[in-house]
Amino acid sequence: MPQSFLNKRLIILLVSIIILVALIGFSLRERDKLSWPEQFVKDSTGWVQSLISRPVQYVAGFFENVGDLQDTYNENKELKSRVEDMVRLESEAYKLKKENEELRKILGKKESLRDSETVHAAVIGRNPDRWNELIIINKGTADNIGKNMAVITSEGLIGKIKNANDFTSTVQLLSAMDPKNRISVVTQGKSEVYGFVEGYDEEKKLLKVKKIPYEAKVEKGQTVITSGLGGVFPAGLLVGKVVEVEPDQYGLNQIALVEPGANFYDISDVIVVKRLMTQPDKAEMVDDKEEEL
Repeated sequence: MPQSFLNKRLIILLVSIIILVALIGFSLRERDKLSWPEQFVKDSTGWVQSLISRPVQYVAGFFENVGDLQDTYNENKELKSRVEDMVRLESEAYKLKKENEELRKILGKKESLRDSETVHAAVIGRNPDRWNELIIINKGTADNIGKNMAVITSEGLIGKIKNANDFTSTVQLLSAMDPKNRISVVTQGKSEVYGFVEGYDEEKKLLKVKKIPYEAKVEKGQTVITSGLGGVFPAGLLVGKVVEVEPDQYGLNQIALVEPGANFYDISDVIVVKRLMTQPDKAEMVDDKEEEL
């Protein structure tokens, strides 16, 4: 190969490198406007990207909408079934209520331990240091709320009114470590078993139902409700479900550990329940050192 040809190729390569470096330096410097080749390349690239991205986004959006419609359909179907169940339960509850009223009229029975009035209230305060003990609600004596009335949520019993002012009340939760916080309850099974909610297992987050006779049959999964025999609370308020049963320290009675139906941690709205049936004299129910509800 002639030497002159190699020299020409070398010169062309060097010139190309110099031009490339110059173009790079020219493109890197700060400019107010792009050159027309750069503008042409930029506009062409943007137009091609837009041309491709729009159909892709349309197709992706279509399949996403189809998926959302399918989810909405499934949710709607589930909600319809729940509504149908609620309607059926409301119908059955109405029938049972009417039958109960008729039977009570026949028997001449006008009062029941379940008779009660309710007042809806909102939680307006909670002390971080006593989170598991007390909450403050926005209803008080002006709303006919008084001491020891039961307080529930839609999930179950959470506590009682500790004290009431004109427009606010303090609620003591079942999780409070108060020896006076005793509630008469009954465990529903083949036969009803009575006991008292006394204490809260902070580690297991379970209520302790004590003074259950040793020979009584209490099993896991049974429902625990208020008995109404404490003299203040109406009967039938849900407390929770039995998780386990163990003998007490003396082996004479049993202790049922009950998972509360209500969430003591997250409480925003509550219902105060006032018992309508005549309440017995407190002195007839407990000693001076005890309090049962």
